[in-house]
Amino acid sequence: MNASKQQKYWKENLKYLAILLSIWFLVSYVFGILLVEQLNTIKIGGFKLGFWFAQQGSIYIFVILIFIYIRLMNKLDKKYNLDS
Repeated sequence: MNASKQQKYWKENLKYLAILLSIWFLVSYVFGILLVEQLNTIKIGGFKLGFWFAQQGSIYIFVILIFIYIRLMNKLDKKYNLDS
């Protein structure tokens, strides 16, 4: 792989990381800590939504984001012919 392709590959990889980590930050910090009181006015399954995000939601979202990252990286590897 030449240097130009490596730079494009790395740039796309960093873009994916930035987007996915921003989503995780939003869910875990903003929803789970900063907006917990506002979200607690909403109940889902008998639990306050802010409490759910703080206790379980951010973990579930993180695991989902891992699988999304795997899928995105597999596509990126195929795009740049790096899949084995």
